[in-house]
Amino acid sequence: MRPSRSLAPAVLALALVLSLPYDALPHARVSAGKPPAPSPFGASCRTTVSGSHVVAYCHNPYVDIDRVRLHIECARWWDIDTDSAPVDAGPALTVRLTGRCWKEVRSVWISHQKAR
Repeated sequence: MRPSRSLAPAVLALALVLSLPYDALPHARVSAGKPPAPSPFGASCRTTVSGSHVVAYCHNPYVDIDRVRLHIECARWWDIDTDSAPVDAGPALTVRLTGRCWKEVRSVWISHQKAR
């Protein structure tokens, strides 16, 4: 018995597909289960307290814009704590933040936020 001529091309195509190496076959991309590493972010800041005056310099070495704010807690109960306006530290920029208390400074810190 001779196979039909219309069946021969289909069998030949199936044989070629099955003989392809595994890497040549298309397959769905499946993640390895790990989330991608977060991109580096955040300006590095240094603060200086001189009496009741505070100065902070923040340098952003990364591509994303970092919105920084200076927060000052004053030592006296009647002295008002202050938060500066947010300042955008763009890529490769250094920004200066200042603030003060009437009397002594208890603590100083910088907050960071990703600008959209």
